Amino acid sequence: MWEQSIRDKAYERRLFRARAIVAAVLVVSALLTLAWRMTYLQVTLHEKYQDLSENNRVKIRPIAPNRGLIYDRNGVLLAENIPAYSLTLVPEKVDNLQETLAFLDELVGVSERDLEQFEKRSSYRRRPYEPVVLRQRLSEEEIAAIMVNRFYLPGVDVEAQLIRHYPHGDAFAHVLGYVGRINQRDQERIEDDEESQRRYSATSHIGKTGIERRYEDILHGDVGYERIETNARGRLLRTMQRENPKPGTDLTLHLDSRLQLLAAELLEGRRGAVVAIEVETGGILTLYSNPGYDPNAFVTGISFDDYEALTSSLDKPLFDRATRGTYPPASTLKPFVGLAALEA
Repeated sequence: MWEQSIRDKAYERRLFRARAIVAAVLVVSALLTLAWRMTYLQVTLHEKYQDLSENNRVKIRPIAPNRGLIYDRNGVLLAENIPAYSLTLVPEKVDNLQETLAFLDELVGVSERDLEQFEKRSSYRRRPYEPVVLRQRLSEEEIAAIMVNRFYLPGVDVEAQLIRHYPHGDAFAHVLGYVGRINQRDQERIEDDEESQRRYSATSHIGKTGIERRYEDILHGDVGYERIETNARGRLLRTMQRENPKPGTDLTLHLDSRLQLLAAELLEGRRGAVVAIEVETGGILTLYSNPGYDPNAFVTGISFDDYEALTSSLDKPLFDRATRGTYPPASTLKPFVGLAALEA
């Protein structure tokens, strides 16, 4: 015998109505929550996300100042800036760094030292998407090879910059000194001072020895800035605003390049030093130490073999005999005899 249940239609309508009300409440609550969230993001946090959006495509890029020049008392140029082209990489934009480096090695040649220096520079604290130098002083043929294959090299670029050059080479090596790339020790010293961080935000070189180091604050100059717009790939679209950097101050020394070169000629093949002082003013006319070295080799980074050759040489070319050497004063009576002769 089959029992047929009797349907309670009124109960089913009440149950459906209750379920519909609950569902409607949930849907309305979800919509209200979504509307509140959208209002919170687009109205309350409007300025915050607008700034984030602008900063994503509008960036502030520092501009390095030109380093001040150095002249002798007669206006002869002793330290200048010459244009050079460098191969740079932005590690954040390179998909496969090892493949890119291998491809660049085939195109223009990348030495083991270049790779070591690149890894060292990449390990330094830097801003995101800041380019890192891989090679310097590219030739025109190498620049052309890179630009032709640039489509296959995301994150790789060729940058033009001015590098330090010393026309007279080793004749002024000890007195002028040289500039070199900012190393880890320099970076730590810069980061200790907020003003130095700003000044060196676009600079890769700093005075290491001699006059270049002593007058670094004067020669360096003040950094400039430009506000640029980029696309999603980081490529420059346009420059929106620019504040030009202030170049470093030129220095005119009391040195006489003719006397300095004469001292270098007279001491050729010998160890020694020549110092000439103008009696009336006390100015240094000549400050020469022999043997010397080529300071231009230190500007872009001297190789380990060349540096070892300098440090292991018996002539000690890196040692400044004019300022650091100690010599016996000879006879103490001769100055008095000389004064008596001058008096008479």
